[in-house]
Amino acid sequence: MTTDVIELENVKIERDEGTTFIILNRPEKRNAMSPQLHMDMCNALDWAEEDEQTKVVVITGAGRNFCAGQDLKLYFRGTDDDPHMRARSRRAAHRWRWEKLSSFPKATIAMVHGYCFGGGFTPVIACDFAIAADDATFGLSEVNWGIIPGGLVAWAVTQVMNYRDAIYYSVTGDRFSGAEAAAMKFVNKSVPLAKLREQTMELARKLEAKSPAAVRYTKEAVRSVRGMSHAQALDYLNCKSDALKFKDPENGREKAMKQFLDEKVFKPGLGEFKR
Repeated sequence: MTTDVIELENVKIERDEGTTFIILNRPEKRNAMSPQLHMDMCNALDWAEEDEQTKVVVITGAGRNFCAGQDLKLYFRGTDDDPHMRARSRRAAHRWRWEKLSSFPKATIAMVHGYCFGGGFTPVIACDFAIAADDATFGLSEVNWGIIPGGLVAWAVTQVMNYRDAIYYSVTGDRFSGAEAAAMKFVNKSVPLAKLREQTMELARKLEAKSPAAVRYTKEAVRSVRGMSHAQALDYLNCKSDALKFKDPENGREKAMKQFLDEKVFKPGLGEFKR
């Protein structure tokens, strides 16, 4: 159902037609992630999943940065005497940054500007798409603190970086720009900062126009088959295709076939399918 936008302490939610922006909102701390922000993000994503108006979710940061990583003072020092809060924070951090985002039923886009450090990598990787400003700054600086990348970051980077890049940036702590991130395909593409929202919305509008069921099943299929054998993938994809046929409330397959074969108004790559 379509619901009113909820208000949260460290996260803002803004609508743009069928696209919903979920915004890390601690700009004075470069959107470093606190225990409260982790819990707010869980709530925001739960809300967006149920909201019928939301077709696409964009994850970004308020102010001049995407996310400077974990707020070490609040996350570690602030929970030293409260093991229950530390455990809740850890669960919430993992839940929204990976469990929720990597399996989110709607299309997700990370819109990255300014700093993206450490734990901020995980939601970028978990999103289906990522667009960065050319001058965005990425860095895995944990090695400089004498630690390894926290949480799931060390695994997550191997999902989108090749082995050499993952090792290099994790071990050296060197930074790389949005343009370099695009060149190594850590993000889909980079654009000038002034055009970041425009380019993100261009992709979002394209996704809004697709069948929601087809988007969901396609991205679930692509994510799932990566770790499968040929035989497993073939069986899974056949089942997934059949499931989509019976679960799509818009009956997109039949409509597209009719428009293509009978009405001659839809030609893949040339004409637009009419929902």
